[in-house]
Amino acid sequence: MTTTAGSSRRRQRSTRLVVAVLLLLVAALAVAGTAVSGSWAAVVAAGAVAVLLGCAATKITHTELMTARVDGARERAAQAQAFRELDGRRSAEGVEFAADMQGRLARRDATVSRLEKRLSEAAQELAEARRTLGRVEESLAGSERERARIGERLTDAEERATQAVVRVAELEAEVDTLTAQWEAAEAALAARQVRKGA
Repeated sequence: MTTTAGSSRRRQRSTRLVVAVLLLLVAALAVAGTAVSGSWAAVVAAGAVAVLLGCAATKITHTELMTARVDGARERAAQAQAFRELDGRRSAEGVEFAADMQGRLARRDATVSRLEKRLSEAAQELAEARRTLGRVEESLAGSERERARIGERLTDAEERATQAVVRVAELEAEVDTLTAQWEAAEAALAARQVRKGA
């Protein structure tokens, strides 16, 4: 509908400008025609008519120019409003995205903290297992009679140490995975903020 109204205005504008040009052309022909006749009074009358036609053409052109400026200002205002609405939607989407990413980062941070705590506990278990292993080895040198019993304790301590090492390796792998996801989320948030700024 706006396109139809715009083409109608363009046709009216074109018609008005053609009328203004025709008025100027008639004025020029009137002056030229009377100049050929040689009559001083006819030339003066034709000049007066030409001035009046020129004034009418100027008025038509001025009116058309003002109408074109008003139409242009309206179109620019409509575009500005559309851009403001689009910018508002994009800003809202950016805020929503940032809030979502911050929530994800907070959850990742909590998971990383939990895994770091577990890793610390596993490291303590490993240290304790190694201390136990050291005590068992010292006890072994002290008594041949307790050798069989101490051998069992040594085997148990080694098994716990192995399990602790495996657990530590598993927790380190989980921490590495979560750290990579966290960095990817930070990069996505930074890229989003850069696009918004652009």
